[in-house]
Amino acid sequence: MTSLGQISSIFQSIQGEGLYVGERQIFIRFIGCNLSCEYCDTVEKNDNPFTPDDVVKEVDKILTNPKLFHSVSITGGEPLLQVDFLKELLPKLKLKKYLETNGTLPDHLSEIVDLVDIVAMDIKLPSATGCASYFKEHEKFLETALFKNVFVKAVVTKDTLPKEIDEMCALIERVESSVPLVLQPATPQRGAKFNPAPEQLLSFQAIAKKRLEKVLVIPQTHRLTGLE
Repeated sequence: MTSLGQISSIFQSIQGEGLYVGERQIFIRFIGCNLSCEYCDTVEKNDNPFTPDDVVKEVDKILTNPKLFHSVSITGGEPLLQVDFLKELLPKLKLKKYLETNGTLPDHLSEIVDLVDIVAMDIKLPSATGCASYFKEHEKFLETALFKNVFVKAVVTKDTLPKEIDEMCALIERVESSVPLVLQPATPQRGAKFNPAPEQLLSFQAIAKKRLEKVLVIPQTHRLTGLE
């Protein structure tokens, strides 16, 4: 029986976050998330079902010149909530598969990790998200993703604590210190002032570099350019 996936939109744009900033991608944005972060800017429709073949048809309409695109971004929301649908969809996609995930569902990742090429994994810091700590799940998730092309991204805010940065980096170090970490300053949304001060960013990077080999500070560049 064919699965139905809840998809909010399928479109092309420039990747605005993480290690692959500037790359042209086709985005498949999934509806639904298991978290509710204070800084989240995702607006979703409630009911928009697609079959895997429906998605492939929409992607192929965009994919007129394969050389233009780096990969297809599986994003959300949290795509791993729809893992059965991903099992059917991912083998049908022609481009490299780039999974954007909040990094809290390691058991779901293990079901499809062999079907993706790149894992862009968030680590959720409680002071930034307003949610509970998921460090235990994050560590298991990173262990599962380690043998793929993986990097970690963490949103930091004015309320992020140096202790949290060190705890996160100790987690990554236990798994593999060469995994790149991107510190992403929160983008102000709906009038909220989440963004950290420049001196905080410099301090966070210095703390992280004590444990990890590659630590970058990269904002949401698509917000700067007006891209989706």
